[in-house]
Amino acid sequence: MCYPAAMSMPDRCLERRAFIVGLGAAMAWPRVARAQQAQSPVIGFLHAGSAADRSRAVASFQRGLAEAGYIPNENVLFEFRWANGQFDRLPALADELAERKVALIAGFGNAAARAAKAATRTIPVCFASSSDPTAVGLVTSLNRPGGNVTGVSILNQELESTRLERLIEVVPHATTIAFLVNPQSLTADPKLREMESAARMLNRRLHVLHASSEQEFDRAFATVEQERIGAMVVTSDTMFSNESADLGRAAARHGIPTMGAYRDFTRAGGLMSYGSDLADAYRRVGLCAARILKGGGVCHQSENRQRPRRQDPAAASRHRQRGDRVRPAGQWRRHA
Repeated sequence: MCYPAAMSMPDRCLERRAFIVGLGAAMAWPRVARAQQAQSPVIGFLHAGSAADRSRAVASFQRGLAEAGYIPNENVLFEFRWANGQFDRLPALADELAERKVALIAGFGNAAARAAKAATRTIPVCFASSSDPTAVGLVTSLNRPGGNVTGVSILNQELESTRLERLIEVVPHATTIAFLVNPQSLTADPKLREMESAARMLNRRLHVLHASSEQEFDRAFATVEQERIGAMVVTSDTMFSNESADLGRAAARHGIPTMGAYRDFTRAGGLMSYGSDLADAYRRVGLCAARILKGGGVCHQSENRQRPRRQDPAAASRHRQRGDRVRPAGQWRRHA
């Protein structure tokens, strides 16, 4: 079953919450388990990133399957398709999986999930989406998604304003905040509207920057330095998730106090992160996939709160101690 999750970190600046919503209702699912009794089912794994960068994601997904009795390479097999950051390849990769007649396609991220949905109307599609799945066209309704698509929604979009609030707590002198957004994202406009509203309420100016590829990261951070902007928020986005470590390294290299949405961002040198637990979301997609393989239909809409778990510390105090990776607080003030 897929459940929403809420988590808190012990640090006062980073009460980290993950909201994972299980989607489901009565749907006409193929009875995969019965058809696959004579052989191990094959799951198609579709992702916009690369195998090298997403090994933990694969492990989390397979852990969810294992919890439900599907052991990788014993009673379930995989066909992996990686777009390696080239989002325009996803439709063709999804078509390959559909032609392969896999038992199920797991699509991670809005673009991969939409490509999987477009590739087949008969093969079950289980997704992990960082947005409202109705807004990006994955399902018609949370209660009655219809068709052959179900999954978990990691409601990262609703956390944009909270990221801004948390960043201001740590960098209160920053009167102008840069907001890095991927203009090619399906959710770029609603995220921007939310941030603009939050900035007005918090009496801050918002400077919007665009990046749709890794090559544009350094240019964005250089603009923050040149414009003497106080701090930056990096929005949640599939492309930014795939490149979160590179974003963290860029933030540290330029000495910009930056809030990200993913744990890898802070591990690589970013100041703070606040967002959903992607590893747990992938695990829950594995649980959903197992339920479908057993012929149980879509994920339940049941809700549950996870027990708090300790995450990697990403507090400002930790980063201020690492003077070689983040500009000292006294220097930040000169860029307010």
